[in-house]
Amino acid sequence: MSELNKNLWPGPKGLIPVTSGKAEDANVYNRNFLDSIHVEMRIIDSIEPNLTTKIFGEEYASPIMMPAFSHLNKVGKDNKKPMIEYARAAKELNLLNWVGMEPNEEYEEISVANSKTIRIIKPFADHSIIINQIKFAQAHGAIAVGIDIDHVAGTDGKYDVVDNIPMGPVLLEDLKEYVKIAKIPFIAKGVLSVQDALKAKEAGCRAIVVSHHHGRIPFGIAPLQILPRIKEALKDSGMTIFIDCSMDTGYDVYKALALGADAVSVGRGILAPLLKEGKDGVVNKINRMNEELSELMIYTGIKDTKSFDSSVLYIK
Repeated sequence: MSELNKNLWPGPKGLIPVTSGKAEDANVYNRNFLDSIHVEMRIIDSIEPNLTTKIFGEEYASPIMMPAFSHLNKVGKDNKKPMIEYARAAKELNLLNWVGMEPNEEYEEISVANSKTIRIIKPFADHSIIINQIKFAQAHGAIAVGIDIDHVAGTDGKYDVVDNIPMGPVLLEDLKEYVKIAKIPFIAKGVLSVQDALKAKEAGCRAIVVSHHHGRIPFGIAPLQILPRIKEALKDSGMTIFIDCSMDTGYDVYKALALGADAVSVGRGILAPLLKEGKDGVVNKINRMNEELSELMIYTGIKDTKSFDSSVLYIK
């Protein structure tokens, strides 16, 4: 582990409760870990920062991204579909948009609302579905595609079944095949160990998402706990590191970026404003998060998104 990150592992003893494996408990665990990280001030010579972030060669207004929501593109309030609403918000804000498990026709509708989109595909037991969805995303202008490597097990100890569709294992050889088929960057989403990060690198993935998928793994660690080790393991690889889970403020985003993430996905943090106000609710939430991120960057002398320094962080 790097010298900068040694004070951030393994975390404060006695502060973080053990989780049951439920999403609600995982969120509490993540929240407590996030809140246990404090920041020193480095204000002399500090300037207003530039939040512009480059991902896969494209420039975005901020390192904050939309989430890979699934099963949400149903007609909601005022006859609006939530996933189209947050795709439109991402376009207005010039942020990278993500889409989770949706059939091709729904994905196409969302991609029309925002062409700067990443499609994340479930680990279907029938690999032909995965390949079909990769090719469909490519044909409809996806920036990148990927697979939920962590959505394999069900609570019965067998492979999960989602919407009556069986899931299956994700083997290294499978990842290599998907990377080869994809003519655009391929992402492994749900990495929560150095081992999986290195296997994703071996497979040829261009990026990973450090995540536990809102607490799929019982007693899983917070993504930020493992992030410094993954960052160190992937040093000089050229791989992009995304992260999600419980990111609700710009201050949370700051901590993730300081620990080594290149960009941060906000899921539950935008869900309530999305369902209540649609696009405008998401725009307002993300704008406030950008303000908070910029505020903390000024307080710590960080001039842009390539200048983060984990030595500014302390565990309570």
